[in-house]
Amino acid sequence: MSSEKATIWIGKNGVEQQIISEIDKQLDEKKTVKIKILKSALENERVEDIISRTERETSSVLIDARGHTFILYKRRKGKTAPP
Repeated sequence: MSSEKATIWIGKNGVEQQIISEIDKQLDEKKTVKIKILKSALENERVEDIISRTERETSSVLIDARGHTFILYKRRKGKTAPP
């Protein structure tokens, strides 16, 4: 997993719209984002559920998950794959 620090933290409020918006913004800028799930978020949801919901709501792809940290990838808008 990348040695970069997480730039998004999911806390006791879980995956709320504000978090989704920030993840989308960072994915548009950098294509990848590293997210840390805090223990307080796990009182109501499992790690796997948080990851899959975040992935679905941001239309991104999980590229790595270890413990409570995961990395999502999303191709930048307007970019097409080379032939």
